[in-house]
Amino acid sequence: MDSSVTSTELTATDTSLFIPGPVTPYQGDIARYWDGEARPVNLRLGDVDGLYHHHYGIGEVDHAALGDAQDSEAEKKLITELHRLESAQAELLLSHLGDIGSDDTLVDAGCGRGGSMVMAHERFGCRVEGVTLSAKQAAFANGRARELRIEDRVRARVCNMLSMPFETGQAAGSWNNESSMYVDLHDLFAEHSRVLKVGGRYVTITGCWNPRYGQPSKWVSQINAHFECNIHSRREYLRAMADNRLVPQAVIDLTPDTLPYWELRATSSLVTGIEEAFINSYRDGSFQYVLIAADRV
Repeated sequence: MDSSVTSTELTATDTSLFIPGPVTPYQGDIARYWDGEARPVNLRLGDVDGLYHHHYGIGEVDHAALGDAQDSEAEKKLITELHRLESAQAELLLSHLGDIGSDDTLVDAGCGRGGSMVMAHERFGCRVEGVTLSAKQAAFANGRARELRIEDRVRARVCNMLSMPFETGQAAGSWNNESSMYVDLHDLFAEHSRVLKVGGRYVTITGCWNPRYGQPSKWVSQINAHFECNIHSRREYLRAMADNRLVPQAVIDLTPDTLPYWELRATSSLVTGIEEAFINSYRDGSFQYVLIAADRV
């Protein structure tokens, strides 16, 4: 991995990129939101090794790696540790895709700046296609692919994940990594079921509100407002999968595994103001962080 790349936004244009207009006003709002998003947390973490993610982390914090809080390098070490945890989250997702060969195609629905696509290609050697509503994110991801000389195997497109430009049964695997809260789940899983081959694997890692709590809590409402999204319940995920020929093979509660990331992030210079809502909702049980892996039947 080329560690010399910084977070300067890539301005190179892809003349082959067709950018459709939004189908609904809400999609237009989401495209504008992510085109305008420039939080330092996503860029500073990606600067560590050139993998730019748009998701959160899992795993125990390596306090030895953090060192002394009074150290002049303390903040740099903290950012490196946060990035290690978010890359560990992506590795966990990819590990649930099953047996993927170099001739296979994977689809990242809601690919952001493309960090998980690069990791998938490095892990499996396969072709990885990403989709995002944000032209800015797609340009960034494609620019990174060119820098890494994998543009023939890794590509981001600007389009709606509910109508992806892939043939029926084209993908051996697909995923949503913290992006499914922007769409209707029945429509989303119908489209994943279409593009996946029979026996193909779908994986999602997502935050969802806990039906046992009764209703979305005030913390969940704050998260929805912050990201302009609509968080679903875990029950809704399982029901929509069942209705669209996606049979869960694993449902894993990652809530205890993601709390250390949030508690560490809340002590950093990269706070965005939403950390309290995540920490409190995870602690009171109203919000859960889950991985669901399902096979297309």
